[in-house]
Amino acid sequence: MENIKETIMEVIYSVLPITLVVTALQFTIIWLPMETFIQFLVGAVMVSIGLILFLLGVNVGLQPVGEMIGSALSKTRSLWMILFFAFVLGVVVTVAEPDVRVLATQIDQVSNGEIPPSILIMSVALGVGIFVALAMLRIIFSIKIVYLLTVGYGLVFLLAAYTPPIFVPISFDSGGVTTGPLTVPFILSLGLGVASVLRGKSASRDGFGLVGLASIGPILSVLILGVIYG
Repeated sequence: MENIKETIMEVIYSVLPITLVVTALQFTIIWLPMETFIQFLVGAVMVSIGLILFLLGVNVGLQPVGEMIGSALSKTRSLWMILFFAFVLGVVVTVAEPDVRVLATQIDQVSNGEIPPSILIMSVALGVGIFVALAMLRIIFSIKIVYLLTVGYGLVFLLAAYTPPIFVPISFDSGGVTTGPLTVPFILSLGLGVASVLRGKSASRDGFGLVGLASIGPILSVLILGVIYG
């Protein structure tokens, strides 16, 4: 019950400010048609209800399951199995991420269909999957995250020099949308589960950093897509 109350208050604190700002602008500067403004208010209520249910689902289901999967994979002591399922889970969760689909739809509209949503979504998902698997390697072999970040962003800037300019901002936005409300809790829980089982690993030290690494994957994959399309 306490978890439900916290989730409701979290959503209210997120949605209420933008609702108040738009309401203030409506009666001072912009003066939208009343029908449009009422649609906005109805939409804000629907978004709030949807977010409450969504976040409750994430907290009740996805986070515990992600941590259990990570723990179970670590107990197998099979490196290839850990990496394979980390890759698959990274791809699947990213495909289901609402933010990724919104970005793909908007890019499809702006580019007049030159960049199909399905191709962009799969490129982003593959990038996340590969780098989630790489993050598992970091946890298992205690690789310093600064090395991976340096190499990753070095490749990003190198590819950006050979990619058509239109794909550079799209690639960085692709990295941003993977830090959405569905991907982040699951990936973090997966990493914490893996780190909590392996001997000599600390959940607080080794379990974090996955999201930072995972966000590099979509940037690189979209830049490579740009090279192919270019």
